[in-house]
Amino acid sequence: MLSAGGEMKVEMVQRAANVLCDVPDDAHEEIITLIGAVATDRTTRASDLSAAFGDWCWLLYTRHGDVIEVLDVGCAR
Repeated sequence: MLSAGGEMKVEMVQRAANVLCDVPDDAHEEIITLIGAVATDRTTRASDLSAAFGDWCWLLYTRHGDVIEVLDVGCAR
């Protein structure tokens, strides 16, 4: 579990963590940036499946109170 800026916690399912480890460095940075943006978004409180998209990468996540659960990440490169 990662802590992202104070109280928000980020959990990543193993499959997403495996993908994150296998993407190129620039895609890795983009995915981490997306996770950081989602974790610092204090206005969105929906617990439904959500997605965030960067220039080349994306992530699927849910929010459970103060926990962001990253379910999947990907890269178009």
